[in-house]
Amino acid sequence: MNAQIINGKQISDTIREEIKNEVAALREKGVRPGLAVVLVGEDPASQVYVRNKAKACEDLGFYSEVHRLPAETSQADLLALIERLNGQADINGILVQLPLPKHIEEKAVIDAISVAKDVDGFHPISVGNLMIGDDSLLPCTPAGVIELLKRTGNSPAGKKAVVIGRSNIVGKPVSLLLLRENATVTIAHSRTPNLPEVVREADIVVAAVGVPKLVKKDWIKPGAVVVDVGINRLDTGKLCGDVDYDEVAEVAGWITPVPGGVGPMTITMLMANTLKAAKTAHGIG
Repeated sequence: MNAQIINGKQISDTIREEIKNEVAALREKGVRPGLAVVLVGEDPASQVYVRNKAKACEDLGFYSEVHRLPAETSQADLLALIERLNGQADINGILVQLPLPKHIEEKAVIDAISVAKDVDGFHPISVGNLMIGDDSLLPCTPAGVIELLKRTGNSPAGKKAVVIGRSNIVGKPVSLLLLRENATVTIAHSRTPNLPEVVREADIVVAAVGVPKLVKKDWIKPGAVVVDVGINRLDTGKLCGDVDYDEVAEVAGWITPVPGGVGPMTITMLMANTLKAAKTAHGIG
């Protein structure tokens, strides 16, 4: 069996086209979604992400602001900027690019962002709403994973799902979203005994643990859907996921490549969240 490839770029492009059409319709009503991205310091990877987010805004017809602050910016100054953006009517989403310099407390920054503008879905109230099933802005990568499953006809309903990894950014929220979609969910991690046996039970495997090529062919039930959220750089400079792709593709039914699988979905879901926040702010259903 050779797995069918889940083409994240293609699915992402489809969703972006849907967003672009909605934005055009909103513009006729005088509404334009607005996103503010805040970057503190010179982290090279963060600079690339911020550029990509600004370009996505431009392509989709959003209003955008990028605030580039020096690494020595104080926590108080950063919080003051967030407070100003919270009150700015033309900004519907605020994203502070992580990681932050060590002298700034990440939690204080996340907590300062208005829940209505929390397009990363990291605020404790957003997380609480996700937990209890209330409407909220969802974390972008987990929401992207669910879209990939649904848009390839792999509904999680009634399936056994194993999530490898328990981070606040991916592992925990994607588990809750799978549960919301009526999957039976197991969260596995570094302390899980007999990890390969646990994973072998799954109809859907989501790998989000940050260990290159951890998941092997003999971990996978034949025909299972494998979603690889990991992104690791090998000594050769080549990118790879948490799944040994070439091996696993021989037994899986569906698989996401790295790059080109989950990655393109993250910024697209950020744009979808900003659109949703704009519609909510203007009372548009």
